[in-house]
Amino acid sequence: MTFFKQTIIAAALSAAACAQAGVTPEEAKQLGASLTAFGAEKAGNKDGTIPEYTGGLTAIPAEFVKGSGIRPDPYAADKPRLVITGKNLAGQEDKLTAGTRELLKRFPSYRVDVYPTHRSVNYPKFVNDNTAKNAVTAKTIDGGVGLDGALAGVPFPIPKSGYEVMWNHLLRYQGQAMFIRYDSWNIDVSGRPTLATTGEIYQEFPLSDAKRTETAKQSDVFFRTKLAYVAPARRAGEGLMVFDAVNPLEQARKVWQYLPGQRRVKLAPDVAYDTPNPGSAGASTYDDAWVFNGAMDRFDFKLVGKKEMIVPYNAYKLAYHPVVADITKPNHVNPDLLRWEQHRVWVVEATLKPGKRHIYSKRVFYVDEDSWVAVASDEYDARGQLYRSSFDHMTFSYDVQAVQSGNHMIYDFVSGSYNITGVSGHLGGVKYIGALKPTEWAADALAGAGVR
Repeated sequence: MTFFKQTIIAAALSAAACAQAGVTPEEAKQLGASLTAFGAEKAGNKDGTIPEYTGGLTAIPAEFVKGSGIRPDPYAADKPRLVITGKNLAGQEDKLTAGTRELLKRFPSYRVDVYPTHRSVNYPKFVNDNTAKNAVTAKTIDGGVGLDGALAGVPFPIPKSGYEVMWNHLLRYQGQAMFIRYDSWNIDVSGRPTLATTGEIYQEFPLSDAKRTETAKQSDVFFRTKLAYVAPARRAGEGLMVFDAVNPLEQARKVWQYLPGQRRVKLAPDVAYDTPNPGSAGASTYDDAWVFNGAMDRFDFKLVGKKEMIVPYNAYKLAYHPVVADITKPNHVNPDLLRWEQHRVWVVEATLKPGKRHIYSKRVFYVDEDSWVAVASDEYDARGQLYRSSFDHMTFSYDVQAVQSGNHMIYDFVSGSYNITGVSGHLGGVKYIGALKPTEWAADALAGAGVR
């Protein structure tokens, strides 16, 4: 077979995968059998470093205060089973992302403390029930960029394409709504930390309503967020509101911005893709938030496969640490506060489409099989050189059975700086709330929240 024919066949198979309408009923029978209800492999691995899934974390620590935003670490007594540094990196490279390897090679002070793996994630019954239905009914459309036929739950528990894995990340179950007061810090090449912003953010996931019974329509909003910056003084009073729909080609991202100096709310169409994010003082792009967010129309998302890797996981020590200065160390986040575990992740390679513009030419995402959180990514520049790497030090909010993926950090290997966003342990942590009233998602409400 000629290379040309192979290329045509590969392209056809890729296009078919992007538009595939779920899996067959026979394939779906794996859910709850060899696979968990949400699509992960139940079995552990051969050497026991990844345990069998036995239902996740169901016991709430006795120290937890109901209604609190601070969650005590259920695994605080664990000790590292392995410590990786630049000196003993040989033999471990294949289990580490390119960004992790780069940090270990650059900085003798950096290390990866690998703890026993805990498969802590579990979901409410309605999420698992809907996931079983999604397996055979949900599909991607418009080349993978849009979504159709999905209920609240994992849309593609048995993914066949990179787009499906990334949709699982975008629609990961995070509860219905939350409120977080948080900091974003930039640490420059000299090691000096600077507060980029302090914000108060509401996040809401309309498709995650347990009472919802209809599948998502193309224009339905699956994620909306409203935030007000309260510090530093030059940013205080600014507000931003973002709506994302299940088909961005039919209903593009809607963004409203409030600037105190103008005293009015305006539409802000450039709050997407590779526009520098002022919330991180430009240290990351808008679509870097949560490792990836927004529309997938500028890249081709290829599913590389599943791989066992050492990734950030169950990072309660970092997420709820009360002293910021302990976190923001020169060159990298304090490794004493980081927790790494070995998990199976889906690897997705995103390559910039011809004719499309982005500061990254390629991105590699690592999506956890249990939580569907993109726990890490590597970003490459136009020359194909490693440019930036992101990490999401996720936790499981055991009191509401939801994953929390707000501790996002991004390292810039060109400038030598890094940013950490979502630092909230000193500000009350993560609080789960009911859905806001429709009037609170109106542009006028953004103006009221932003007045200083």
